[in-house]
Amino acid sequence: MAKITLIGAGSTVFAKNLLSDILSFPELAHSTITLFDIDADRLSTSEVVAHKVAAAREAHPVIETTTDRRRALNGADYAISMIQVGGYKPSTVVDFEIPKRYGLRQTIADTLGIGGIMRGLRTIPVLLNICHDMEELCPDVTFLNYVNPMAMNCWAISRGSSIKTVGLCHSVQGTAQELARDIKVPVDEINYLCAGINHMAFYLRFERDGQDLYPLINQALAAGDVPAWNQVRYEMLKRLGYFVTESSEHFSEYVPWFIKRDRPDLIERFHVPLDEYIERCEIQIADWGSMRVALEDPDPQAVSRYERGKMEERLQRRAREDPRAAEQLRKAWSAEGRDDTKRHSGEYGSLIIHAMETNQQRVIYGNVANHGLIDNLPEGCCVEVPCLVDKNGVQPTHVDKLPPQLAALMRTNVNVQELTVEAALTGKREHIYHAAMLDPHTAAELDLEQICALVDDLIAAHGEWLPAYH
Repeated sequence: MAKITLIGAGSTVFAKNLLSDILSFPELAHSTITLFDIDADRLSTSEVVAHKVAAAREAHPVIETTTDRRRALNGADYAISMIQVGGYKPSTVVDFEIPKRYGLRQTIADTLGIGGIMRGLRTIPVLLNICHDMEELCPDVTFLNYVNPMAMNCWAISRGSSIKTVGLCHSVQGTAQELARDIKVPVDEINYLCAGINHMAFYLRFERDGQDLYPLINQALAAGDVPAWNQVRYEMLKRLGYFVTESSEHFSEYVPWFIKRDRPDLIERFHVPLDEYIERCEIQIADWGSMRVALEDPDPQAVSRYERGKMEERLQRRAREDPRAAEQLRKAWSAEGRDDTKRHSGEYGSLIIHAMETNQQRVIYGNVANHGLIDNLPEGCCVEVPCLVDKNGVQPTHVDKLPPQLAALMRTNVNVQELTVEAALTGKREHIYHAAMLDPHTAAELDLEQICALVDDLIAAHGEWLPAYH
Protein backbone atom coordinates (compact mmCIF):
# COMPACT_ATOMS: atom_id res chain seq x y z
CA MET A 1 0.00 0.00 0.00
CA ALA A 2 1.05 3.58 -0.60
CA LYS A 3 2.76 5.64 2.08
CA ILE A 4 1.20 9.10 2.27
CA THR A 5 2.94 11.72 4.41
CA LEU A 6 1.18 14.87 5.58
CA ILE A 7 3.69 17.66 6.26
CA GLY A 8 2.17 20.17 8.65
CA ALA A 9 -0.51 17.75 9.87
CA GLY A 10 -1.08 20.04 12.86
CA SER A 11 -3.33 21.96 10.46
CA THR A 12 -5.91 19.62 11.89
CA VAL A 13 -9.08 20.63 10.05
CA PHE A 14 -7.45 20.62 6.63
CA ALA A 15 -5.70 17.34 7.44
CA LYS A 16 -9.06 15.88 8.49
CA ASN A 17 -10.65 16.82 5.17
CA LEU A 18 -7.76 15.40 3.12
CA LEU A 19 -7.70 12.16 5.11
CA SER A 20 -11.46 11.76 4.75
CA ASP A 21 -11.05 12.17 0.97
CA ILE A 22 -8.15 9.71 0.77
CA LEU A 23 -9.80 7.02 2.90
CA SER A 24 -13.07 7.28 0.96
CA PHE A 25 -11.42 5.20 -1.78
CA PRO A 26 -11.34 1.44 -1.01
CA GLU A 27 -8.05 1.15 -2.93
CA LEU A 28 -6.43 3.59 -0.47
CA ALA A 29 -8.14 2.37 2.70
CA HIS A 30 -5.12 0.36 3.86
CA SER A 31 -2.49 3.00 3.10
CA THR A 32 0.17 4.04 5.56
CA ILE A 33 -0.68 7.56 6.73
CA THR A 34 2.23 9.41 8.36
CA LEU A 35 1.39 12.64 10.14
CA PHE A 36 4.27 15.06 10.70
CA ASP A 37 4.31 18.40 12.48
CA ILE A 38 6.75 20.38 14.59
CA ASP A 39 3.97 21.04 17.16
CA ALA A 40 3.54 17.84 19.15
CA ASP A 41 0.42 19.13 20.92
CA ARG A 42 -1.54 19.82 17.75
CA LEU A 43 -0.15 16.63 16.21
CA SER A 44 -1.72 14.62 19.02
CA THR A 45 -5.13 16.08 18.16
CA SER A 46 -4.59 15.28 14.49
CA GLU A 47 -3.79 11.67 15.43
CA VAL A 48 -7.10 11.35 17.30
CA VAL A 49 -8.90 12.88 14.34
CA ALA A 50 -7.17 10.54 11.87
CA HIS A 51 -8.42 7.50 13.77
CA LYS A 52 -11.94 8.99 13.91
CA VAL A 53 -11.91 9.61 10.16
CA ALA A 54 -10.70 6.06 9.49
CA ALA A 55 -13.50 4.63 11.62
CA ALA A 56 -16.11 6.82 9.91
CA ARG A 57 -14.86 5.70 6.51
CA GLU A 58 -14.63 2.04 7.68
CA ALA A 59 -11.02 2.09 6.53
CA HIS A 60 -8.03 0.41 8.15
CA PRO A 61 -4.90 2.44 7.39
CA VAL A 62 -1.66 2.29 9.33
CA ILE A 63 -1.52 5.67 11.11
CA GLU A 64 1.85 6.98 12.27
CA THR A 65 2.76 10.30 13.89
CA THR A 66 6.18 11.87 14.30
CA THR A 67 7.90 15.19 14.89
CA ASP A 68 10.92 13.87 12.95
CA ARG A 69 10.60 15.09 9.37
CA ARG A 70 13.14 12.70 7.88
CA ARG A 71 11.41 9.73 9.49
CA ALA A 72 8.09 10.95 8.11
CA LEU A 73 9.46 11.27 4.58
CA ASN A 74 11.49 8.07 4.47
CA GLY A 75 10.00 5.86 1.75
CA ALA A 76 7.00 8.11 1.08
CA ASP A 77 5.12 7.63 -2.18
CA TYR A 78 3.18 10.87 -1.76
CA ALA A 79 3.90 13.90 0.40
CA ILE A 80 1.31 16.62 1.01
CA SER A 81 2.50 19.97 2.32
CA MET A 82 0.22 22.30 4.35
CA ILE A 83 2.69 24.31 6.42
CA GLN A 84 2.72 27.99 7.39
CA VAL A 85 6.25 29.19 8.10
CA GLY A 86 6.28 31.75 10.92
CA GLY A 87 2.65 31.14 11.76
CA TYR A 88 0.08 33.79 12.53
CA LYS A 89 2.22 35.38 15.22
CA PRO A 90 4.63 36.88 14.65
CA SER A 91 4.92 36.60 10.89
CA THR A 92 1.43 37.17 9.49
CA VAL A 93 0.75 40.00 11.93
CA VAL A 94 4.03 41.64 10.93
CA ASP A 95 3.09 41.37 7.25
CA PHE A 96 -0.07 43.40 7.93
CA GLU A 97 0.92 45.82 10.67
CA ILE A 98 4.17 47.24 9.27
CA PRO A 99 2.72 48.03 5.82
CA LYS A 100 -0.18 49.79 7.59
CA ARG A 101 2.29 52.30 9.01
CA TYR A 102 3.01 53.30 5.42
CA GLY A 103 -0.67 53.50 4.50
CA LEU A 104 -0.57 50.19 2.63
CA ARG A 105 -3.62 48.03 3.38
CA GLN A 106 -4.13 44.38 2.45
CA THR A 107 -6.88 41.77 2.57
CA ILE A 108 -5.18 38.32 2.64
CA ALA A 109 -1.46 39.01 2.01
CA ASP A 110 -0.46 35.42 1.22
CA THR A 111 -0.02 35.32 -2.56
CA LEU A 112 1.21 38.64 -3.95
CA GLY A 113 1.78 42.13 -2.60
CA ILE A 114 4.31 42.88 0.08
CA GLY A 115 2.74 40.22 2.33
CA GLY A 116 3.00 37.58 -0.37
CA ILE A 117 6.63 38.52 -1.05
CA MET A 118 7.57 38.14 2.61
CA ARG A 119 5.66 34.89 2.99
CA GLY A 120 7.44 33.53 -0.09
CA LEU A 121 10.85 34.49 1.28
CA ARG A 122 10.05 32.71 4.56
CA THR A 123 8.59 29.63 2.94
CA ILE A 124 10.76 28.83 -0.08
CA PRO A 125 13.90 27.85 1.91
CA VAL A 126 11.85 25.51 4.12
CA LEU A 127 10.16 23.83 1.15
CA LEU A 128 13.50 23.41 -0.59
CA ASN A 129 14.94 21.79 2.54
CA ILE A 130 11.99 19.40 2.57
CA CYS A 131 12.59 18.64 -1.12
CA HIS A 132 16.29 17.99 -0.49
CA ASP A 133 15.30 15.49 2.23
CA MET A 134 12.96 13.83 -0.28
CA GLU A 135 15.68 13.66 -2.92
CA GLU A 136 17.61 11.52 -0.45
CA LEU A 137 14.82 9.57 1.27
CA CYS A 138 12.07 9.17 -1.36
CA PRO A 139 13.33 10.44 -4.73
CA ASP A 140 10.33 9.07 -6.66
CA VAL A 141 7.77 10.78 -4.42
CA THR A 142 4.96 12.93 -5.84
CA PHE A 143 4.90 16.17 -3.86
CA LEU A 144 1.48 17.80 -3.56
CA ASN A 145 1.91 21.38 -2.37
CA TYR A 146 -0.99 23.32 -0.86
CA VAL A 147 1.19 26.10 0.57
CA ASN A 148 0.91 29.76 -0.49
CA PRO A 149 2.28 31.75 -2.19
CA MET A 150 1.61 28.86 -4.54
CA ALA A 151 3.19 30.18 -7.74
CA MET A 152 6.37 31.43 -6.04
CA ASN A 153 6.80 28.21 -4.08
CA CYS A 154 6.30 25.90 -7.05
CA TRP A 155 8.51 28.02 -9.30
CA ALA A 156 11.32 27.90 -6.75
CA ILE A 157 10.95 24.12 -6.32
CA SER A 158 11.07 23.59 -10.08
CA ARG A 159 14.33 25.54 -10.20
CA GLY A 160 15.91 24.23 -7.01
CA SER A 161 14.90 20.57 -6.80
CA SER A 162 14.40 17.43 -8.90
CA ILE A 163 11.29 16.36 -6.97
CA LYS A 164 8.09 15.93 -9.01
CA THR A 165 5.80 18.67 -7.68
CA VAL A 166 2.33 19.97 -8.41
CA GLY A 167 0.71 22.88 -6.61
CA LEU A 168 -2.93 22.42 -5.68
CA CYS A 169 -5.63 24.99 -5.01
CA HIS A 170 -9.43 24.83 -4.85
CA SER A 171 -10.14 28.12 -6.62
CA VAL A 172 -10.84 26.67 -10.08
CA GLN A 173 -13.43 24.10 -9.02
CA GLY A 174 -14.71 26.31 -6.18
CA THR A 175 -15.40 29.31 -8.40
CA ALA A 176 -17.10 27.09 -10.98
CA GLN A 177 -19.55 26.08 -8.24
CA GLU A 178 -20.12 29.74 -7.30
CA LEU A 179 -20.80 30.72 -10.91
CA ALA A 180 -23.15 27.77 -11.31
CA ARG A 181 -25.18 29.05 -8.34
CA ASP A 182 -25.20 32.60 -9.73
CA ILE A 183 -26.64 31.47 -13.07
CA LYS A 184 -28.76 28.66 -11.58
CA VAL A 185 -27.24 25.85 -13.64
CA PRO A 186 -26.19 22.57 -11.94
CA VAL A 187 -22.42 22.50 -11.74
CA ASP A 188 -22.23 18.87 -12.86
CA GLU A 189 -23.75 19.93 -16.19
CA ILE A 190 -21.03 22.51 -16.82
CA ASN A 191 -17.85 21.98 -18.81
CA TYR A 192 -15.07 24.53 -18.64
CA LEU A 193 -11.52 25.23 -19.73
CA CYS A 194 -9.48 27.39 -17.40
CA ALA A 195 -5.86 28.55 -17.55
CA GLY A 196 -3.46 31.19 -16.24
CA ILE A 197 -1.50 31.52 -13.03
CA ASN A 198 -2.59 30.54 -9.54
CA HIS A 199 -5.28 32.90 -8.21
CA MET A 200 -5.35 34.62 -11.61
CA ALA A 201 -6.58 31.96 -13.98
CA PHE A 202 -9.60 32.66 -16.18
CA TYR A 203 -12.38 30.50 -17.61
CA LEU A 204 -11.65 30.52 -21.31
CA ARG A 205 -14.74 28.39 -21.89
CA PHE A 206 -17.74 27.92 -19.62
CA GLU A 207 -20.38 25.78 -21.33
CA ARG A 208 -23.31 23.39 -20.98
CA ASP A 209 -23.85 20.89 -23.81
CA GLY A 210 -21.64 23.00 -26.05
CA GLN A 211 -23.61 26.19 -25.34
CA ASP A 212 -21.65 29.22 -24.08
CA LEU A 213 -22.80 30.16 -20.57
CA TYR A 214 -21.07 33.54 -20.48
CA PRO A 215 -24.26 35.28 -21.71
CA LEU A 216 -26.07 33.94 -18.61
CA ILE A 217 -23.26 35.20 -16.38
CA ASN A 218 -23.45 38.63 -17.98
CA GLN A 219 -27.26 38.64 -17.62
CA ALA A 220 -26.92 37.92 -13.90
CA LEU A 221 -24.51 40.84 -13.62
CA ALA A 222 -26.76 43.20 -15.58
CA ALA A 223 -29.72 42.23 -13.38
CA GLY A 224 -27.73 42.86 -10.20
CA ASP A 225 -28.25 39.24 -9.21
CA VAL A 226 -24.68 38.61 -8.07
CA PRO A 227 -23.22 38.51 -4.54
CA ALA A 228 -22.24 41.84 -3.02
CA TRP A 229 -19.01 40.28 -1.76
CA ASN A 230 -18.05 39.30 -5.31
CA GLN A 231 -18.19 42.73 -6.94
CA VAL A 232 -14.45 42.89 -7.73
CA ARG A 233 -14.51 39.80 -9.92
CA TYR A 234 -17.66 40.83 -11.72
CA GLU A 235 -16.10 44.22 -12.39
CA MET A 236 -13.11 42.45 -13.96
CA LEU A 237 -15.50 40.38 -16.08
CA LYS A 238 -16.94 43.65 -17.44
CA ARG A 239 -13.46 45.00 -18.21
CA LEU A 240 -11.73 41.86 -19.51
CA GLY A 241 -14.51 39.66 -20.84
CA TYR A 242 -13.56 36.60 -18.78
CA PHE A 243 -14.18 35.48 -15.19
CA VAL A 244 -11.23 35.01 -12.82
CA THR A 245 -10.90 32.08 -10.46
CA GLU A 246 -9.76 33.54 -7.16
CA SER A 247 -12.07 35.37 -4.75
CA SER A 248 -12.70 39.10 -4.83
CA GLU A 249 -10.92 39.68 -1.51
CA HIS A 250 -7.81 38.01 -2.92
CA PHE A 251 -7.95 39.56 -6.37
CA SER A 252 -8.41 43.11 -5.07
CA GLU A 253 -4.82 43.16 -3.80
CA TYR A 254 -3.25 41.76 -6.98
CA VAL A 255 -4.08 44.87 -9.00
CA PRO A 256 -3.80 48.64 -8.44
CA TRP A 257 -7.48 49.58 -8.84
CA PHE A 258 -9.53 48.66 -5.76
CA ILE A 259 -7.55 49.42 -2.58
CA LYS A 260 -6.53 53.07 -2.39
CA ARG A 261 -6.02 55.01 0.83
CA ASP A 262 -7.42 58.21 -0.70
CA ARG A 263 -10.48 56.45 -2.17
CA PRO A 264 -12.54 54.92 0.66
CA ASP A 265 -15.50 54.98 -1.70
CA LEU A 266 -13.90 52.17 -3.70
CA ILE A 267 -13.55 50.00 -0.58
CA GLU A 268 -17.24 50.50 0.16
CA ARG A 269 -18.47 50.16 -3.41
CA PHE A 270 -16.62 46.91 -4.09
CA HIS A 271 -17.03 45.50 -0.57
CA VAL A 272 -13.27 45.00 -0.14
CA PRO A 273 -12.66 43.35 3.27
CA LEU A 274 -9.45 44.97 4.52
CA ASP A 275 -7.54 42.84 7.06
CA GLU A 276 -9.81 39.89 6.21
CA TYR A 277 -7.11 37.29 6.90
CA ILE A 278 -6.23 38.83 10.26
CA GLU A 279 -9.88 38.74 11.31
CA ARG A 280 -10.22 35.16 10.09
CA CYS A 281 -7.14 34.02 12.00
CA GLU A 282 -8.21 35.76 15.20
CA ILE A 283 -11.57 33.99 15.08
CA GLN A 284 -9.91 30.62 14.46
CA ILE A 285 -7.44 31.12 17.31
CA ALA A 286 -10.20 32.17 19.70
CA ASP A 287 -12.27 29.15 18.69
CA TRP A 288 -9.47 26.56 18.72
CA GLY A 289 -10.21 25.35 22.26
CA SER A 290 -13.85 24.53 21.54
CA MET A 291 -12.95 23.26 18.06
CA ARG A 292 -10.41 20.89 19.57
CA VAL A 293 -13.02 19.50 21.96
CA ALA A 294 -15.30 18.82 18.99
CA LEU A 295 -12.49 17.24 16.98
CA GLU A 296 -11.59 14.88 19.83
CA ASP A 297 -15.21 14.06 20.72
CA PRO A 298 -15.99 10.38 19.98
CA ASP A 299 -19.33 11.41 18.45
CA PRO A 300 -18.72 11.45 14.66
CA GLN A 301 -21.24 14.30 14.26
CA ALA A 302 -19.63 16.59 16.86
CA VAL A 303 -17.53 18.47 14.31
CA SER A 304 -20.48 18.91 11.96
CA ARG A 305 -22.59 20.40 14.75
CA TYR A 306 -19.76 22.71 15.75
CA GLU A 307 -19.12 23.88 12.18
CA ARG A 308 -22.82 24.52 11.56
CA GLY A 309 -22.95 26.59 14.73
CA LYS A 310 -19.96 28.68 13.66
CA MET A 311 -21.48 29.06 10.20
CA GLU A 312 -24.68 30.40 11.75
CA GLU A 313 -22.69 32.91 13.83
CA ARG A 314 -20.93 34.16 10.71
CA LEU A 315 -24.20 34.43 8.82
CA GLN A 316 -25.70 36.48 11.63
CA ARG A 317 -22.73 38.83 11.60
CA ARG A 318 -23.00 39.19 7.83
CA ALA A 319 -26.76 39.75 8.04
CA ARG A 320 -26.18 42.80 10.24
CA GLU A 321 -23.85 44.23 7.59
CA ASP A 322 -25.57 43.09 4.38
CA PRO A 323 -28.79 41.03 4.66
CA ARG A 324 -28.86 40.14 0.96
CA ALA A 325 -25.28 38.90 0.99
CA ALA A 326 -26.03 36.86 4.11
CA GLU A 327 -28.93 35.14 2.38
CA GLN A 328 -26.76 34.40 -0.62
CA LEU A 329 -24.15 32.83 1.65
CA ARG A 330 -26.81 30.84 3.47
CA LYS A 331 -27.96 29.31 0.19
CA ALA A 332 -24.38 28.62 -0.88
CA TRP A 333 -23.44 27.00 2.38
CA SER A 334 -26.67 25.11 3.00
CA ALA A 335 -25.57 21.78 4.44
CA GLU A 336 -28.50 20.65 6.60
CA GLY A 337 -28.97 16.92 6.59
CA ARG A 338 -25.59 16.11 5.09
CA ASP A 339 -23.19 13.73 6.83
CA ASP A 340 -19.87 15.59 6.68
CA THR A 341 -17.94 12.37 7.35
CA LYS A 342 -19.17 10.94 4.04
CA ARG A 343 -18.63 13.88 1.69
CA HIS A 344 -15.64 14.58 -0.53
CA SER A 345 -14.11 18.00 0.05
CA GLY A 346 -13.48 18.67 -3.64
CA GLU A 347 -9.73 19.05 -3.10
CA TYR A 348 -7.60 17.44 -5.80
CA GLY A 349 -5.05 15.70 -3.54
CA SER A 350 -6.86 12.40 -3.00
CA LEU A 351 -8.00 12.30 -6.64
CA ILE A 352 -4.40 12.50 -7.82
CA ILE A 353 -3.25 9.76 -5.46
CA HIS A 354 -6.14 7.49 -6.40
CA ALA A 355 -5.60 8.04 -10.15
CA MET A 356 -1.90 7.26 -9.89
CA GLU A 357 -2.49 4.16 -7.77
CA THR A 358 -5.32 2.72 -9.88
CA ASN A 359 -4.58 4.15 -13.35
CA GLN A 360 -8.09 5.65 -13.40
CA GLN A 361 -7.69 8.73 -15.58
CA ARG A 362 -8.74 12.11 -14.21
CA VAL A 363 -8.33 15.75 -15.14
CA ILE A 364 -7.36 18.18 -12.38
CA TYR A 365 -6.08 21.75 -12.41
CA GLY A 366 -2.49 21.92 -11.24
CA ASN A 367 0.25 24.50 -10.81
CA VAL A 368 3.30 23.43 -12.77
CA ALA A 369 6.29 24.89 -14.59
CA ASN A 370 5.46 26.53 -17.92
CA HIS A 371 7.45 24.42 -20.32
CA GLY A 372 5.51 24.92 -23.55
CA LEU A 373 2.10 25.07 -21.86
CA ILE A 374 0.97 28.70 -22.23
CA ASP A 375 2.76 30.32 -25.15
CA ASN A 376 2.39 33.98 -24.13
CA LEU A 377 3.56 33.60 -20.52
CA PRO A 378 7.28 33.39 -19.60
CA GLU A 379 9.01 30.04 -20.00
CA GLY A 380 9.52 28.34 -16.67
CA CYS A 381 7.07 30.43 -14.65
CA CYS A 382 4.40 28.61 -12.66
CA VAL A 383 1.10 28.25 -14.54
CA GLU A 384 -2.24 26.71 -13.63
CA VAL A 385 -3.54 24.43 -16.38
CA PRO A 386 -5.61 21.26 -16.81
CA CYS A 387 -3.56 18.13 -16.16
CA LEU A 388 -4.26 14.50 -17.00
CA VAL A 389 -3.48 12.16 -14.11
CA ASP A 390 -3.00 8.41 -14.32
CA LYS A 391 -0.30 5.88 -13.47
CA ASN A 392 2.17 8.04 -15.41
CA GLY A 393 1.69 10.89 -12.95
CA VAL A 394 0.54 14.46 -13.44
CA GLN A 395 0.72 15.41 -17.13
CA PRO A 396 0.01 19.08 -17.92
CA THR A 397 -1.93 20.12 -21.02
CA HIS A 398 -0.79 22.61 -23.66
CA VAL A 399 -3.25 25.53 -23.70
CA ASP A 400 -1.73 27.66 -26.49
CA LYS A 401 -2.01 31.46 -26.15
CA LEU A 402 -4.25 33.26 -23.70
CA PRO A 403 -6.27 36.31 -24.77
CA PRO A 404 -3.68 39.12 -24.83
CA GLN A 405 -5.33 41.25 -22.13
CA LEU A 406 -5.32 38.28 -19.72
CA ALA A 407 -1.70 37.38 -20.39
CA ALA A 408 -0.66 41.02 -19.95
CA LEU A 409 -2.39 41.24 -16.57
CA MET A 410 -0.82 37.97 -15.43
CA ARG A 411 2.64 39.15 -16.39
CA THR A 412 2.35 42.01 -13.88
CA ASN A 413 2.07 39.32 -11.20
CA VAL A 414 4.62 36.98 -12.76
CA ASN A 415 7.21 39.78 -12.56
CA VAL A 416 6.81 39.92 -8.78
CA GLN A 417 6.88 36.13 -8.48
CA GLU A 418 10.05 35.87 -10.56
CA LEU A 419 11.97 38.47 -8.55
CA THR A 420 10.89 36.98 -5.23
CA VAL A 421 12.06 33.55 -6.34
CA GLU A 422 15.32 35.08 -7.55
CA ALA A 423 15.84 36.69 -4.14
CA ALA A 424 15.10 33.44 -2.33
CA LEU A 425 17.43 31.35 -4.50
CA THR A 426 20.34 33.81 -4.70
CA GLY A 427 20.12 35.52 -1.31
CA LYS A 428 20.36 38.93 -3.00
CA ARG A 429 18.48 41.56 -1.06
CA GLU A 430 18.27 43.86 -4.09
CA HIS A 431 15.76 41.55 -5.72
CA ILE A 432 13.39 41.93 -2.76
CA TYR A 433 13.34 45.66 -3.45
CA HIS A 434 12.80 44.95 -7.14
CA ALA A 435 9.87 42.62 -6.42
CA ALA A 436 8.19 45.20 -4.19
CA MET A 437 8.83 48.01 -6.68
CA LEU A 438 7.03 46.06 -9.41
CA ASP A 439 4.15 44.85 -7.27
CA PRO A 440 0.99 46.48 -8.72
CA HIS A 441 -0.74 47.36 -5.45
CA THR A 442 2.39 48.44 -3.56
CA ALA A 443 3.61 50.62 -6.43
CA ALA A 444 0.20 52.28 -6.73
CA GLU A 445 0.32 53.43 -3.09
CA LEU A 446 3.98 54.07 -2.22
CA ASP A 447 6.94 55.88 -3.79
CA LEU A 448 10.33 54.25 -4.25
CA GLU A 449 11.83 55.51 -0.99
CA GLN A 450 8.81 54.28 0.95
CA ILE A 451 8.93 50.89 -0.76
CA CYS A 452 12.60 50.35 0.08
CA ALA A 453 12.11 51.53 3.67
CA LEU A 454 9.13 49.19 4.04
CA VAL A 455 11.18 46.24 2.79
CA ASP A 456 13.96 47.08 5.26
CA ASP A 457 11.49 47.32 8.14
CA LEU A 458 9.90 43.98 7.27
CA ILE A 459 13.20 42.16 6.93
CA ALA A 460 14.31 43.52 10.31
CA ALA A 461 11.00 42.61 11.96
CA HIS A 462 10.96 39.04 10.64
CA GLY A 463 14.48 38.47 11.96
CA GLU A 464 15.30 34.78 12.23
CA TRP A 465 12.26 33.80 10.17
CA LEU A 466 14.05 35.08 7.08
CA PRO A 467 17.41 33.88 5.78
CA ALA A 468 20.26 36.37 5.65
CA TYR A 469 20.26 38.60 2.60
CA HIS A 470 23.38 40.32 1.31
